[in-house]
Amino acid sequence: MTLNEIKELIDTKDGVMLYFWGENCAVCDVLKPKIMESFQEHFPKIEQIFINAQESRDIAAEFSVFSIPTTIVYLAGKEFAREGRAMSVAALVQKIERPYSIMTS
Repeated sequence: MTLNEIKELIDTKDGVMLYFWGENCAVCDVLKPKIMESFQEHFPKIEQIFINAQESRDIAAEFSVFSIPTTIVYLAGKEFAREGRAMSVAALVQKIERPYSIMTS
């Protein structure tokens, strides 16, 4: 996926989640399935995009991602949440629940 395609999704979708990860990143490997499952269960209308930050350095730089994993959630075209390496998936879900329910009701 290109930078322009990602930006277009952010501008046109109600919600977009960007997950920046890297190869040989144990934390990335543990968090990725948990985030995928949590977003599918709680936020099915949020588009999920997984970006290998090592292969797409230009995209990572554009979103000011300098460590992995990093999760960025956009709601209505605006950055709503950004969590880094030591993130809690449950806390991220809790943070997004109320605005998501308002947005999708």
